[in-house]
Amino acid sequence: MNPIALDLGIVTIYWYSIIMFVSMVVGFYFVQREARRFDIPNDYISNLAFYTIIFALLGARLYYVIFNLDYYLANPINIVKIWEGGLAIHGALIFGLIFIIYYTRKYKIKTTRILDMIVVGLIIGQVIGRWGNFFNGEAHGPITTLEHLQSLHIPEFIINGMKINGVYYEPTFLYESLWNLIGFLILIVFRRFRYTKVGQPTAIYLIWYGIGRIIIESLRTDSLMLGNFKMAQIVSIVMIVIGLIIFIYRQCQSRFQGQYNNINEVINV
Repeated sequence: MNPIALDLGIVTIYWYSIIMFVSMVVGFYFVQREARRFDIPNDYISNLAFYTIIFALLGARLYYVIFNLDYYLANPINIVKIWEGGLAIHGALIFGLIFIIYYTRKYKIKTTRILDMIVVGLIIGQVIGRWGNFFNGEAHGPITTLEHLQSLHIPEFIINGMKINGVYYEPTFLYESLWNLIGFLILIVFRRFRYTKVGQPTAIYLIWYGIGRIIIESLRTDSLMLGNFKMAQIVSIVMIVIGLIIFIYRQCQSRFQGQYNNINEVINV
């Protein structure tokens, strides 16, 4: 696939940048819509989203650069070329979470409540964002055959796009995008259950995304490594454990305690 969407000579616009922007806009829409249901001021959510995105992007890039430090020390100018790819979601999650905790504590809004709103926007953003990897020809799996790709019954343009330098690759970007789409639908439905507890949507996100990433990461050929281990799988295991602890802890409480759909429990006291 051609990674360039529009070449104006002076300015070059990449598909990766466009897709990342669209993913943020769509994600923000779902967060804002849910916040409105709980009468959280639009200015609060807009400011939170704006600064969280900045910190998340910085974290995603820093995380990626650290695990490719030798290359970027030799080519420091390339650190700023995020349109070429190289954003690690786990770095974005860590830095974004740190800022969200700070921001919600500052304005006395329950952090878990806000996280429950954000994870739906986050995961749909991931659904869209993975297509940026497709246009950049990255985040793919091992070498495969045309016959195998055709047997998956995926669109022809994806098959053609997975032919990189004359070789076909497994479309792991697509697997993760579809996995996250299912997770998005699960979260949308689960949040409306009568006895859903505050924190449980976040827990489901951690568990669902963690499981999917462990499986899909086993196929990827461009993983960030920590020794002989794939860093994404290590972090995903931690996410699953944390998610299980949160979900079980909340589930053990009274069914009437800490209900997500109780709008009277938004503000910390």
